[in-house]
Parts: sequence; C-alpha cells; structure tokens
Amino acid sequence: MKLKFMLLMSFVILILAACSTAQNGDRSESNKKETETTGQANETKGLKTANFETLTGNEFTLVAKEANHQLNKETSVNAWTFNGSVPGSQIRVTEGEQVKITLKNELPDPVSIHWHGIRVPNEMDGIPGVTQNAVQPGESFTYEFTAADPGTYMYHTHQEAVNQLDKGLYGSFIVEPKEKTYDRDYSLMLDEWMSNPEESASSMSGMEHGNMSGMDHSNMSGMDSSGQSSGDSSQNGQAMGHNMANYDIFTINGKSGDLIEPLTVKEGEKVRIRLANIGFLSHKIHLHGHNFKVVAIDGQELNEPQELKDQLIAIAPGERYDIEFTADNPGEWYLECHGDMEGTDGMKAKIQYEGTTESKDQANQNESLSEFSFINYGGAKNGEFKLYQQYDVEYTMDLNTQMDRENMVFTINGKTFPDTESIDVKSSDLVKVKLVNNSKVDVHPMHLHGHFFQVLSKNGEPVQGSPIVKDTINLNPGDEYVVAFKADNPGNWLFHCHDLHHATAGMVNIVKYDGYQPNFTPDPDANNKPE
Repeated sequence: MKLKFMLLMSFVILILAACSTAQNGDRSESNKKETETTGQANETKGLKTANFETLTGNEFTLVAKEANHQLNKETSVNAWTFNGSVPGSQIRVTEGEQVKITLKNELPDPVSIHWHGIRVPNEMDGIPGVTQNAVQPGESFTYEFTAADPGTYMYHTHQEAVNQLDKGLYGSFIVEPKEKTYDRDYSLMLDEWMSNPEESASSMSGMEHGNMSGMDHSNMSGMDSSGQSSGDSSQNGQAMGHNMANYDIFTINGKSGDLIEPLTVKEGEKVRIRLANIGFLSHKIHLHGHNFKVVAIDGQELNEPQELKDQLIAIAPGERYDIEFTADNPGEWYLECHGDMEGTDGMKAKIQYEGTTESKDQANQNESLSEFSFINYGGAKNGEFKLYQQYDVEYTMDLNTQMDRENMVFTINGKTFPDTESIDVKSSDLVKVKLVNNSKVDVHPMHLHGHFFQVLSKNGEPVQGSPIVKDTINLNPGDEYVVAFKADNPGNWLFHCHDLHHATAGMVNIVKYDGYQPNFTPDPDANNKPE
C-alpha cells in the first residue's frame, strides 16, 4: 500500500487546512552514528532517536531510496526515504562546522535536498531549475556549507516536493551551540499521512493540475525553460473542495499512537524538545504537567523567555518551536496535539520519568486552552531592525486566491509563479516586506530561503517583547505581518507558501540579487520541478 499522499495516479490533489486544532543508512566513513538501537537514549549527551539514526561528524551520505515504513499497528506504507527511515537520518553538527553531504539517488525519479532554515550559499539551496539541476536516478550531488547558526532546522526534497515530501523525503538537522544549557534533547518531527490513499486518489481522478509543472520559466535566471509538462504535479484542491480528513494518521517522528517512543527524563534535568512541522497541517501542541518556556523559534533563541503553563503552541508547516522545561514533577505525562480531526489522537507522546510508572495524567485533546503568541513574549531588547526606520526596498505581498478557468490558483499580487513580480535587491540592501493574507479561508505559512527576517508587527501591533527572528511566518486569513531582512546572501531565493499545494498552484516569489548569475547550466532533460 502506498503512503499518505501517494502518487499512484497522476491526479492526486490536496490542500492544506489548519489542524484543528531502519536504519541501514549508507554513510561516509567519517560519519559517527550517535545511536545504533531504535529508541535507545544516549546517556552521555541526552540524545534520543526514535526509528532513525543520528549522524555526527562533518561528512555525511544521504541515500534517497524506497523502504517499507510502519506508521501505526495497522498501517504500513511504501515510503520514499533518506537512508531507509522516516524521518531520514538526523544530522547533528556543532555551530561553525563545515559540512559535506552527498546525496545519492536510488529512487526512480529525480530528487534534491533543500536545507530548510539554514543559510547556505545559493548554489547549495537544492532548488531544481533555480540553483541546480535535479539529481537523476543513479546519480549523486554533494552539498557543502558552513553550519553557522545554532538551532533546529530540517532538510527535505524540493523536487516536486508536494508529492515527494509527502512520501517521506525529509529529516531533521540540528546545529548545536558550542555551549549547551540543557541536559536532555529531543527532536520531534510532526507530519500527517493517509491510511487509504488509493481511495483519495481515485476520488481526485480527472482533475487538472497547477502552475509549477510545465511552465515556461524563461523569465527567471537559471530556471529550466524547457516548458515540459509533467501532468502529475499539482494541487488545486481548494476549488474542488478536497477534504483534508483524508489525512487521518498524524505522526511524531514517523510513528503514530502506541508506536511513538516515550520521552524519557530524569528528575531535575532541563529538557529541550524541538518541535518541527514538516507536514501540510498546522498542529497545536500541549505539554502536560509542567511549566515551560519557548526558548527558540525557527532555530533562533529568544531573549529572556518567561515560564508558561497549559498554553497551546500552534506550529504551522515549515515552522520550528523549541520548548524547555525542568523535570520536576515525576510520573507519566502527555505531550499531545489538540483538535478534532481523526488523526489528532495519534499525535501524542508520553513524557516518562525514569524509575516511575505512576501515571498522573489523562489525555484531553479537546480541552480549551489559550494559544501562545510571540508578539509580546520574552524580555524586550533592540533587534537589528525597527518598524519605522529607513529601508532601501519596500515590498507588499497580497496573498490571495482566484479561479483560473475551473481551477483555483494561489496568487501574490494577483499573479502566479513564474509571472509573480520578483523582489529585486542589491547586496547590503535593507528590505521591508508587508505580507497580507486576503484569502477567505486559506492559511499561508510563508517561507524565505537563504535569510532570516525579523518580525516587526502583526496586524499593526509592533512586537513588544523579545526580537522575533524567523524564516517562516504563518498568516491566517486577514492577517498582516511586517518583516525585515538584510540582503546579505547573494542569489535567487524562493519566498513561497510552505503549504506546498499552494506553492505548486502559484504562490511563489523570488528574491533576486542584482547582477547574480547562477553557476549551473539548466538541463532541459533534467525534469526540474522546483515545487
């Protein structure tokens, strides 16, 4: 049985809706495997892996290949994986390390790897047709960059990613600080799958597809201008009323329900949990039984975070939230998703104190709790940018939808990619972008490649607490955010919705540096599909 969002027919269509709410990986000889046994904690560093291996060192090999993957006790899928697991092998390096990662493609289709949130040179960004040609079956590509910024990041395919990522082609990438302040460290990747993808696919048969595949990209420097049509890429399901309830298995690190490994802690430890959303639905996470702090968002540390209790952390596609708590309440507690979708109950992990089996907790995914907001959280501190300072470039993104014949498309300033107007910058420019979600029902998590931006305001309200530095900003209908960044990484960089169904159907822009020329030659036979 194929997996959650399976391309068993050329016409699978899906649209994002908000979440209501082994191993055997080939590695270079210089890789060090942090844990060998599934679910075994490393007591020295406090690391724990679930069903994937953790690689340390600075040279790695990731093999894209098919493998059977068990989601829960009832459902297994034929996944596309990095190194044979979902998520793929976790990569852990120390800030400032030079890393070299070789992708080997053993899949039947071309692939690539994008280093989500990591500031890499443009030619290492992994975008087929924009920064490289897609890696063909049987071929390899080597990525080299410096892991300069400590934090929680991800890697995933960016070749026809709306389908390939949904099949399992992703993993976590952790850049550890030189001096750690926590004792135990867990990385949890949140995702959704379908238990009956064949039924969903058949219900979608005959529908047309979206904008990214088969477009003439000749007006973009470095894009594949072959104009080939794949006929299998994309997603205008909103117009057709696609039911996101087809996603009925929610996973943590590729597992759901009883297959999710407990998060083991010792009394007195400071525990960091890195929550990363690689899926297409937003997820609201509740930590039971403990006060906690939100210490980092999108990998960037917050200033003087305050303690919280019983607040939901809403994590949109592409976002990462790091929380920390002191293990001061022995027993068994839940970390769970809140909402009423069928899969919600499966996204639940136990926090289990060593030496105790006493359970003080009961899951309650429908409990009414307030949601965390970063707008006035943490200690006030001057950030790099101010809302009303002088900027070299100011740009407004009107995010919306419209009908194109019988299909729904997702637009930026009334246009779909590649006809969207680029954000043209020069090196060292200070850039301010206003993002406005004028869609009636759609949520748009907008992700900028190659840069971090500072969030200056939401709906006209300036950020008052800690400076908030991100690479993905989630806009609910009616939301307006103002963000700013410095143009300090030359290249052609995507700025797109990380609901990849929306991106595939047009919601993509490009930050273009004046005078930049890609250092690869687009191959018309590479079948480059940047989304």
